[in-house]
Amino acid sequence: MSTSSQLLSRRAFGRLAAGVAAGAGAGALSACSGGGGTPSADAPLRIMAINHVWSQAVKRRTAEFEERIGRRVSMTLLTADQLAGSYNVKLNASGTDVDVMMVRALQEQLLFGHNGWLADLSDRVADDARFAWGDFQDAPREASVTAGKVLSVPVVTERPALYYRKDLVEDLGGPPRTLEALMEGARELTRHKDGFYGYVGRGQRSGAVSQWSSFLYSYGGDFVVDGKSGIGSAEAVAAYEYYGRLLAGSGPPGATNMSLEQAMPIFAQGKAAFFVDADAIYSSFLDPKVSRVRERVGFAPFPAGPAGARPHNIPSWSLGINTFSRLRDDAWEFIRWAAGPEMSAALQSEGIPGARSSVWSDPKTLAAFPPELAETMRLNAERGVGYDRPRVLQVGRARDIVGRPLVAGILGQSVRPVVRDADAEFADFLVRDNRHKES
Repeated sequence: MSTSSQLLSRRAFGRLAAGVAAGAGAGALSACSGGGGTPSADAPLRIMAINHVWSQAVKRRTAEFEERIGRRVSMTLLTADQLAGSYNVKLNASGTDVDVMMVRALQEQLLFGHNGWLADLSDRVADDARFAWGDFQDAPREASVTAGKVLSVPVVTERPALYYRKDLVEDLGGPPRTLEALMEGARELTRHKDGFYGYVGRGQRSGAVSQWSSFLYSYGGDFVVDGKSGIGSAEAVAAYEYYGRLLAGSGPPGATNMSLEQAMPIFAQGKAAFFVDADAIYSSFLDPKVSRVRERVGFAPFPAGPAGARPHNIPSWSLGINTFSRLRDDAWEFIRWAAGPEMSAALQSEGIPGARSSVWSDPKTLAAFPPELAETMRLNAERGVGYDRPRVLQVGRARDIVGRPLVAGILGQSVRPVVRDADAEFADFLVRDNRHKES
């Protein structure tokens, strides 16, 4: 599940880093300042990662890797905000005290690459036959490339799944296969007076953009077309209007304030018929401690729109190497091990969706998922688009602009005037963002 963060220019990053360092004391930056020389054999390989099931599973196995390379591993797991704050400080200070970085290829990589903070892995992935770079799914692999350089390796992927109530779709002919059928089914099953909703989903201005992207693509639209804003196109307007009608007519009150954390419990508590969100959260609906629908939840591929079914298939988390690391060879060995074919198969066998095609075609690795979900994931991956937000330097700002018409639609307002304003603002944003890329 991807989260958004405001991305800053290098100068702004510098100001932020200075402020953080001042608050933390003078030792904060001195600890991560750059330095020459070869690190000693006692120096650990330092890995910074999100506190995620993938990271936890890898951390439990680090003794195996330490024996392999003869060097101690120090793996720090942080929240997304803590991780972003640490990178702000360390990278602006050319810090050498982080070697392997867990990053969001679609949120931070473009800016980090622009600022020269991620090592180019192109030659390493091309020259390593055993690593099998071609085995990675097309969409996540393409998202790993910035300005023609491979800057990260995907390790966790996600797609949208249509979660539905099995006991409620029998009279509808099964789960909806089209967006039109989803709209009709959601309206038919909605009982506002009883507090039951046909559909629940993200509605927050920025947070909803990543899930709405699959609706946009399936209507034939895109965020950017030929380098210019695409959100004013007829296809994008239709996608905005559809999503607004879906939540306005069939969703719970206060939908515009709902992120994943607010929307998910509504479905888990049996108060909604349909829910579209990341397939990575499926276990929440099978956990008897939080779910009342565990015996009744079904999983289906993203429904087809006028342009077919075009869900996103993204690398939610990837591994990169800090440009300033003095252990880049060992850092690459870690990536080879942690993202290699054997580890990818082992982790997917534990229910952690990977990025390699081979693990999605292996019945043994798919056995960890409910069969219906495994097939849903496989189909969505085949059809997937490799990004779920605008691919720009300032991702947070872009999402904020693109999300405005979503809020208008959910509130029952006319979408078209808001789209016109947002389209003009996004077009101006893209001009400035492109200038910054070229500077």
